[in-house]
Amino acid sequence: MTRAYAHLMALATVLGHRFEDREDRGATAVEYGLLVGLIAVVIIVAVTALGGRLDTLFRSVVTSLGGTTP
Repeated sequence: MTRAYAHLMALATVLGHRFEDREDRGATAVEYGLLVGLIAVVIIVAVTALGGRLDTLFRSVVTSLGGTTP
């Protein structure tokens, strides 16, 4: 009887870890999604804030290389 109990406990432990892993994977996916969203927001804010300066910089580079700007 003790041996059967030990086998059942081992099985429950293994199955319990599998369910925990699935929950962890879901949480990790949500965390990565939030991280990607945050990075996208930072990029959008940076491009918006620096857009005018970058446009001026690139236009001056094109002009100094002898090209025409649109």
